Amino acid sequence: MPFNTQDPKAYRRNDKFDTMTAEERIKLLKPYLPSPPPRTSSQRAAAKAREKKSLFGVRRFLRDEFHLLVFTIVHAFFSLYIRIRQAYHAVINQVYSIYHYHHRTPELIQRDVKALRRLPKHLSVILKLEDYGRGSAGLERLVNEAADIAAWCASAGIPELSIYEKTGILKGYLPETQRAISQKLVTYFGPNGPALSVHAPHIPSVELPALQGAGRSDGSEPKPITVLLLSAEDGRDSIVDLTKTLTEMSQRSKLSSADISIELVDAELNESIMGEPDLLMLFGPHVELSGYPPWQIRLTEIFHVPDNQGVGYQVFYRGLCQFSHAQMRMGR
Repeated sequence: MPFNTQDPKAYRRNDKFDTMTAEERIKLLKPYLPSPPPRTSSQRAAAKAREKKSLFGVRRFLRDEFHLLVFTIVHAFFSLYIRIRQAYHAVINQVYSIYHYHHRTPELIQRDVKALRRLPKHLSVILKLEDYGRGSAGLERLVNEAADIAAWCASAGIPELSIYEKTGILKGYLPETQRAISQKLVTYFGPNGPALSVHAPHIPSVELPALQGAGRSDGSEPKPITVLLLSAEDGRDSIVDLTKTLTEMSQRSKLSSADISIELVDAELNESIMGEPDLLMLFGPHVELSGYPPWQIRLTEIFHVPDNQGVGYQVFYRGLCQFSHAQMRMGR
């Protein structure tokens, strides 16, 4: 078709002032569009088949909405399962809270653990700082949780407790944490509390002697308790620093490369950080280590309660029960 000089002017005028309707624009452009290619017999047959299939609304619905239907069914069943599981664990925790509550009385905790075959000599727990430390309430809650767990361990006769908190804020408030734990022990034991030692890697320790009083009614002395505060820098970073130190000593001929072994690394990490805990207890709903020192948990029993939120004595007691019945095969 020959080119009409009036058409570009009309198109530009419409583009500037929008004076044409949609039908007029189509009529203006249609003469310049290429003609559609002719359809083959197979294309015409396919078009007729599609038109025939479009007549069945149920088939079109199943084809277009089948994935949405399947998703809805799976989502409904999974939501029901989650609700039932959460309700079940909430009931179990409530039952443990009723039948096993300490009432801040060491004798009740000792009665709970008396029937257990064994207790961990070194218990480790993972705590989390709420609200990412934006307010003092999160720190106060964290310190109170650490003090509660330390009092439970002292009452149960567990001599060593390590508390891991990723950000290391407890290590920054070491004297305050030690003071809170000491006050919590007084509320449990009165003036006859155990000797307390609170320390952290690469930080001077804070030790308190046992509080002297009139003596306990049964004549026994509470076992001293050691509390170790850990953070993320005591995990992989410590392994990297130790590796660099051993490498530099080997390059300077202060240490033979043949002397560098797993036993040496294990001894250095145990001395500078801590030894391997017997039981690692999580108070969150999932198994999340949050950068916990990986070297020290090779043979550690890990315990957590699904769907649990917050630190509670019922979780502490259930963890001790599971550890008591666990079989330590040591890789065999």
